Amino acid sequence: MSILRIERVFAASADATFDAWTSVAVLRLWWPAGPGWDTPVAEVDPRVGGRLRLVMRDPPGAEFGGEGHYTTVDRPRRLAFTWRWDDPAIGTHDQLVQVDFTDNGDGTTTVVLTNTGLTEEEERDHREGWLASFANLDAALAVP
Repeated sequence: MSILRIERVFAASADATFDAWTSVAVLRLWWPAGPGWDTPVAEVDPRVGGRLRLVMRDPPGAEFGGEGHYTTVDRPRRLAFTWRWDDPAIGTHDQLVQVDFTDNGDGTTTVVLTNTGLTEEEERDHREGWLASFANLDAALAVP
């Protein structure tokens, strides 16, 4: 199994950055992994054991969904959840996504995402998707 690790600095507080991962309204803005995509389903219950369900839809209408449960909710420092795609063509393994938020003391937050439970091929595909979503998150956090 591969481990995907991405680190990025966002121009927002740790609280705002963390909340973007647990707010349905904000998740709908940044979760989709491509231009013209949307998020028709965003359900979150951000407590340990709470369910997370997200579905993204590409412009032609194909949907890519999955779900999991929160394993760690430590606002604004750490969030972790299990994940499994609905469609085995996207990913066949149970995954764990851990997100660490570090307040840099200057109005920015360093986010380190670690996604485990991926094959090497899935790791490449997921890296591309996470990078696109992080670009969306950067834009969503810039909106006052």
